Amino acid sequence: MSRTLLISLASLTLASACGGPPLSTRGPSTSQALTGTAEWLEFEPSAVRQELFRDIAKASQAQAGAHGIVLFPMLVDGEFVGARALEPHMDLLLAPDAGAPLLLTFDGRVERFSEDRREAFQGLSEREAAELIARTLLHHWNVSETGPITVVRAPGAPYAAAWIDGELRLNPAFVYMAAAPLTP
Repeated sequence: MSRTLLISLASLTLASACGGPPLSTRGPSTSQALTGTAEWLEFEPSAVRQELFRDIAKASQAQAGAHGIVLFPMLVDGEFVGARALEPHMDLLLAPDAGAPLLLTFDGRVERFSEDRREAFQGLSEREAAELIARTLLHHWNVSETGPITVVRAPGAPYAAAWIDGELRLNPAFVYMAAAPLTP
């Protein structure tokens, strides 16, 4: 089955699997947030974005190592497997790879990460937030590449982040969620 077809099928299945009730009367569900236009999350309260992040992190715990359709797929030996789980209070803006940084490139084939600084990203640009999140995820997943790693902006994807064929594909909605300031 082609990867494009598999990802399309994944979006339909994930939409039904994650389409639980909204977090509040105004807040989106996880699937609505991931498959919708990411920029509207900027106007959601920080608490809503934090709760969406916690929901995704909790789902990643249930999906870690699972085969098939997951929120953090990694392509391993031609099969999608759930990546190592995130903790609900994990700060993805604290990139732990300062000792051995990965070489990241940002692919703008379709869409580029915005360079405008935003309050929703704690004063960073979307691209800067995406870079920190990418570094943290790759380190957390024990990805070690000697060459450059391409980070692709994947709007509307049914997943939060995916490691496929040497590329990290980040859903910009997940960047908004992961960049929300953490509260204890």
